[in-house]
Amino acid sequence: MATFIDRRLDGKNKSSVNRQRFIRRFKGQIKKAVTEAMNGRSITDMDNGEKINIPARDLSEPVFGHGPGGRREAIHPGNRDFTPGDRIARPPPGDGGGSGKGQASNTGEGEDDFVFELSREEFLELFFEDLELPNLVRTQLAKVTEFKSVRAGFTSAGAPANIDIVRSLKGALARRMALAAPYNRRLREAEEELRRVLAESPVDEVRAKALVEEIDHLRVRARAVPFIDTFDLRYANRVKQPQPTTQAVMFCIMDVSGSMDRARKDLAKRFFTLLYLFLQRNYEKIEVVFIRHHTVAKEVDEQEFFYSRETGGTVVSSALQLAGDIMTERYPVSSWNLYVAQASDGDNWHHDSPACRDILLQRIMPYVRYYSYIEITPDRHQSLWEAYEEVRATHPHFAMRQIDGPADIYPVFRDLFRRRTA
Repeated sequence: MATFIDRRLDGKNKSSVNRQRFIRRFKGQIKKAVTEAMNGRSITDMDNGEKINIPARDLSEPVFGHGPGGRREAIHPGNRDFTPGDRIARPPPGDGGGSGKGQASNTGEGEDDFVFELSREEFLELFFEDLELPNLVRTQLAKVTEFKSVRAGFTSAGAPANIDIVRSLKGALARRMALAAPYNRRLREAEEELRRVLAESPVDEVRAKALVEEIDHLRVRARAVPFIDTFDLRYANRVKQPQPTTQAVMFCIMDVSGSMDRARKDLAKRFFTLLYLFLQRNYEKIEVVFIRHHTVAKEVDEQEFFYSRETGGTVVSSALQLAGDIMTERYPVSSWNLYVAQASDGDNWHHDSPACRDILLQRIMPYVRYYSYIEITPDRHQSLWEAYEEVRATHPHFAMRQIDGPADIYPVFRDLFRRRTA
C-alpha cells in the first residue's frame, strides 16, 4: 500500500500537516481566543486572519512522572563529577529549578502566552463552524453538492437492464457487413465467372466444379459471421451532474433614516458584514437581496448597501412592502427558502408600525423560513418593537434581539444563527 507524506511547508518551514494537527488538538482554546478576538474587530478587518494568544498552561504535554522512591539506573553524558557506584540524592519536590509555568516570583522564571497566527480561512472556519440557517426542513442546504444522474451517450459496459437494443443491433449490422464484405465480394465474382464458364461451349467441367465448391465455401464463411456478439452490445450511459441541493435567498433590510446616527449605522453594518461573510462561506448556492430604506425603500447592490450616505425620514413599511413584492415576483415559495434579517433603531412613524405588523403577518411571515430583527438602541424599546412583539407571539420563527454596543453584535449573531438540535 502506497504511503503519501505531505512535506509542504507552511510559514517558517513548518509542515502544514502539523499545523492542522495543532489546530485540532487545541481547538477549544483557539475557538475561545477567536471569540474574544472578534470583539475588537472593525468592518475593514472583519475578513482577515488573526493572531491569537493561547495560555501557556493549556499547551502542556502529557508526560509520565516518576514518584518518590524506587531504584533506577541512568547514564548522563558529559558527567565529570561522579563515577559508577556513587549514590546521588534525589532532589526534594519543588526544588528542581523548573520554569515555573504560569507564575512569576522574585526567585523563578515565568512563561509568556503562546502566540499563534490563524489565516483568513482558518479564522472564519472556526468562527462559523457551529452556525447555520435555521429551519431548513424541506431540503438541507449544505456545503456538499448533490448530483443528478443524466443521460450521456452509450458505453460498451454496463448493467443488463441498461442495454439499448436498437443501438446494439445497429452495431451488430455494421460489424456483419464489415466482416462478411470480403466473402460477399468474392462470392459475386465467383458467381459471375461460373455463369461465363457455363455459357461457353464446350463447358469446362473442371473449372465449373471448382467454382461451385468455392461458392459453397464462401456462402458458409459469410453465414458463419455471428448475428450479434458481446462486442456489439451498447448500454445507456449516465453521468452525475452537480445540482444545487436547494435554493435560498436572504433579504438584508437596513434602516438608514436620520434617527440612525453614524454609530448605529456602523453597528448595523457590522452585523450585516458578519452575516454576509457567513452566507458566502457556508452556503454556495444562495442569493442575497440588499434593501436600504428611510421614507422610501430601494433595492441596492452590495457596495451601495454598505457605503451609501443617503438618509431621510423613517417609514419602515416601505421596506417590508418592497421585500414582499420581490418575494412574489422573483422567489416563489415553492422553489425557494426565504430568510429576512432586519436592522433598525426601532424609531418609526407612529402610525406606520401597525402597517408593518400587518405586512409581516399577511405577506411575509407565512412564507419565510426565518425572520431575525435586531434593534440597535441603548434606551427603551420603540414603537416598532411593540408591534413586532405581536408578530412573535404568533410565529415562533420570528426572532427579536437588542444590540446596545459593539460587544453585543457577536453574541447576538451567534444566538440568532446557532445550530439547532433536532
